[in-house]
Amino acid sequence: MGGNSPCASCKLLRRRCAKDCIFAPYFPSDDPHKFAIVHKVFGASNVSKMLQELPVHQRADAVSSLVYEANARVRDPVYGCVGAISYLQTQVSQLQMQLAVAQAEIFCIQMQQEQVEIPAAHQTAAAGDGDDGKSFFLHDALPEYLNFASSSSVIHDSLKRESLFSHDMVS
Repeated sequence: MGGNSPCASCKLLRRRCAKDCIFAPYFPSDDPHKFAIVHKVFGASNVSKMLQELPVHQRADAVSSLVYEANARVRDPVYGCVGAISYLQTQVSQLQMQLAVAQAEIFCIQMQQEQVEIPAAHQTAAAGDGDDGKSFFLHDALPEYLNFASSSSVIHDSLKRESLFSHDMVS
């Protein structure tokens, strides 16, 4: 930046901010925490080298990524962003399981309703010439689906357990 107001990195490093300071466009003086956390995790020298190796049009995105990873590393020094990604993948998996359970419960309810409707239809079919095929399915398979619906509470309970990563991981 040069002039009166040094960038956040030059302030933190207590040096004069040159006109061609590589940090100035990405670490403004009004947001010193942004550079402080990146400096703490990666070091000013490494960040400077990374930015110099990139084309100018990619540097802002790189700084954004460095800030995100530095924040994640401060919260979780071992896993960083990978911890957040793993947490989100676990959530997706749990939600897919909940969806499958809900779909199975809907199917069971539909089968129960169909079972109630069939006796009336079966009485009229008994007067006719035979079986419509549905009663065979219901009598043999419905108890299996009903047992699944009653055991789904076990799945719901297991989904309520907390994951390995805290919920404040993703801000």
